[in-house]
Amino acid sequence: MSLRTRLLLALLGLVAVGLLVAGIATYSALRSFLLERVDQQLREARGPVAMTLASTQIPGLSGQPSGPGQPSLPPGTYGELRDAQGNILNKISYSYGTETQPTPLLPSPLPGASAQTANGTLFTTGATGGSSARFRVLVQSVPAVERVLVVAVPLTETTQTMGRLLGIEVLVFALVLVGLAIASWLIIKRDLRPLETMADTADVIAAGDLSQRVEPAEPRTEVGRLGLSLNAMLEQIEVAFAERAATEEKLRRFLADASHELRTPLTSIRGYAEVFERGARDDPEDLATAMRRIEEESQRMGVMVDELLLLARLGEGREPEREPVDLARVVSDAVGDARAADGRDISLEAPAELVVTGDEHQLSQVIANLLGNARKHTPPDCPVHVRLASEAGNAGEAGEAVLEVADEGPGLTPEVAAKVFEPFYRADKSRARQSGGAGLGLAIVAAIVEAHGGSVALRTQPGKGATFSVRLPLASSQA
Repeated sequence: MSLRTRLLLALLGLVAVGLLVAGIATYSALRSFLLERVDQQLREARGPVAMTLASTQIPGLSGQPSGPGQPSLPPGTYGELRDAQGNILNKISYSYGTETQPTPLLPSPLPGASAQTANGTLFTTGATGGSSARFRVLVQSVPAVERVLVVAVPLTETTQTMGRLLGIEVLVFALVLVGLAIASWLIIKRDLRPLETMADTADVIAAGDLSQRVEPAEPRTEVGRLGLSLNAMLEQIEVAFAERAATEEKLRRFLADASHELRTPLTSIRGYAEVFERGARDDPEDLATAMRRIEEESQRMGVMVDELLLLARLGEGREPEREPVDLARVVSDAVGDARAADGRDISLEAPAELVVTGDEHQLSQVIANLLGNARKHTPPDCPVHVRLASEAGNAGEAGEAVLEVADEGPGLTPEVAAKVFEPFYRADKSRARQSGGAGLGLAIVAAIVEAHGGSVALRTQPGKGATFSVRLPLASSQA
């Protein structure tokens, strides 16, 4: 059953119950009011009927008593006078010359015949002769003369009035329910139309179009607030799917590049092994060359595998060692090692001590990779500048250690600079793998710095060199 049908049935059910309760209350109140009027008529008719019965000497008189001052009683009013033993002494029926009126069916013994009450006993009874008429009966005991007076008034008008009221209530009940059903159906259909629109949009989204958004999306109505929540959820889902797609694409490219990079040294090793098998073992010079190249390619492949394992461990989100590290000493040692390696002009500006928290070995690798990148991609006579300093944080924030490795080389274009931290990316595609590396150095730098809660950035322009900037949180003692 649809929501629209359930709402309509619930509304009609509630209204039907309300109308039924109101109809019963109205019917009961009017019936009680009319019976009170009849009872009042009975009490007012006691005197006239008693006088008529007492003055009439002929038992069984039927008709309208004459005489001045006689009240006009309802047609069919019945009077009866009994003695203390219940014998009928006299009776009268006010027919006013019309057809014979039915008389009340009085029970035996007569209720209230022996009761001595000022207002008498009232009850409702049927009619004699199988008539459907109903009577309201008043039984008044008169102990002083040992008589019992019975006065009955037909309830014909009351019954007709109540029947007409019941018919009107049923008709109104039906008309109200039918009108309410039609109006409610139209209103509910109109108000639920936004939900149907949302359902249609959800079908499109389920088919794969995550760019769709539901309407309405406004804070004024419940449906609008639902639309806002759904749109916010769709934004997050779309971002998550986009990130997953980007991650999968990076993973596929990473695996393809890794396979390609590992295939190269393996191909070289296999080639020199075939050369060895074809006769190089008998030529000392060819044998030395083959063994040297096999060893170099094996070492290069081992370094590449170690770098890949390091990237994989960093990608798993493992926390690095958290120990105080004197970054000034680590930078100074790395610069000294680089100077000793090729005599490059490398300047250093650093404080005597600057402590951060992290893994000393990984931080050393960051500096070594940045210096190695500058040495590989700039001419031998190009100077390199290394600067290390601290920056105070804002109110309530820790300070940062800022490491910059700048060269005066050819620089990079914006397109190339945007990709230098991707694995296996090399700006110079023509560079030999022996000198250019596998393109994992800067990717490892970015992964290590991110694992330490820092950030790395590149500032460069063609012809104006490149500056790599690494920011790391200071240890709490220096924050």
